[in-house]
Amino acid sequence: MSSQKSRVLVIGVGNDYRHDDAVGLIVARRLREKNLQHVTVREMSGEGAALIAAWQGADCVIIVDAVQSGAAPGTIFRVEAHREPIPTNFFHCSTHAFGVAEAIETARSLGQLPQSLIIYGIEGRDFSVGEGLSPEVESAVSKAVDMLMKELE
Repeated sequence: MSSQKSRVLVIGVGNDYRHDDAVGLIVARRLREKNLQHVTVREMSGEGAALIAAWQGADCVIIVDAVQSGAAPGTIFRVEAHREPIPTNFFHCSTHAFGVAEAIETARSLGQLPQSLIIYGIEGRDFSVGEGLSPEVESAVSKAVDMLMKELE
C-alpha cells in the first residue's frame, strides 16, 4: 500500500445515534485529521449498494465498522475480505437488510471486489438508541487508528 499512485479509500460505517454503532464513523474522523495525502476517507451508513458504488475505482478499500460477534467489547478484528468470507456473525447490529457483509459477498460473486478489501471490526457492547461510545469501545478507537496508520504507511 505504499504506492503513492494507488487509490486508497477508508470507509467508516455507522450511526451516530446508536451508541457503539458510531465507532466506524469516529475512527474515520480521527483518521481524516491525519491529512493523509494518498487516502480518501468517507463516512457511510453501511447500506450495501452504496458501499459497492463507493469503492468502484479504488485499489484498496478499508472498512471500519462495529461488529457484534460475542467477543469482549472493544476487541478489534481484521479480516482480509478479498481473500476470505466475512464471518456470518459479525454484523447483527446493522439496521440494513443489505449491509456490509451482504455487499461484500454480492460484489465477490459479481467480480467487483477491490484488489484489497480489509475490514476492521470493532466489537460493540451497546447498540441502543443514544449518543456516545461505551468505555471499552472508546478505548479501542485510538488503537484502531494506530493500526490503520501502520497499514496505510
